[in-house]
Amino acid sequence: MADMSMVNRGAGAGKPLAGGVALVTGGGRGIGKAIALRLAKLGAAVSICGRNEEPLMRTAQDLRVLGVRVHAQTADVTRPADIALLVESTEQDLGPITILVNNAGIGGFGPFQEKSEEEWDRVLNTNLKSVFLVSRAVAPSMIRRGGGDIINISSLAGKNTFAGGGIYCASKWGLQGLSGCMAEDLRGYGIRVSVICPGSVATEFSGRGPKDAERVLTAEDVAHAVGMVVVQGPQSFISEVHLRPVKKP
Repeated sequence: MADMSMVNRGAGAGKPLAGGVALVTGGGRGIGKAIALRLAKLGAAVSICGRNEEPLMRTAQDLRVLGVRVHAQTADVTRPADIALLVESTEQDLGPITILVNNAGIGGFGPFQEKSEEEWDRVLNTNLKSVFLVSRAVAPSMIRRGGGDIINISSLAGKNTFAGGGIYCASKWGLQGLSGCMAEDLRGYGIRVSVICPGSVATEFSGRGPKDAERVLTAEDVAHAVGMVVVQGPQSFISEVHLRPVKKP
């Protein structure tokens, strides 16, 4: 938070994040891509990672068109070695990370009694453990510099339950708890931790069935919320955002 205020002070009105560096996990497509583009338009240099190289490179090119510095790297954010290399490479190429967006996530729906232990591990490792691992890797540098923003992309499934959502809801309810505790652990260092909880979003994400485009959010809606969080005044932080479509699904 402290270093972010210094970034803002030297930036033009149209580029409030100029001088900042954002790392967005799962940044090659969908919500992650929209967030990366939003932060770039606000002036931040952007690092993106993902498991699949092709969409990652396409998004990296779209970011470069905006005139910002970009780092793109394939990485599995459930693996500490991949994360360490990602953070090191990002800071070598772009500078200290001032914004971390933990966006990487997967679905996994169906009656819990029909799910395997492997499915449980895959969803919980991606949606919850990765947030712990990446945040733990980035936090020490933010602590040394006295500020930063960590934004965790959760879901309204982290506040509600529904049939077939056992594994997914467990991952997002866990993320809610982790995010709140992270905020308390880090606020004394000037680091803001926020969680954004969207409802259904029209992306390639494997959800519970077809979605009516007029009754769901867009990836850009989530990106707008992230932009709102990172440009707020230095004396406050938005701890939790709930996003819903105007028309009920």
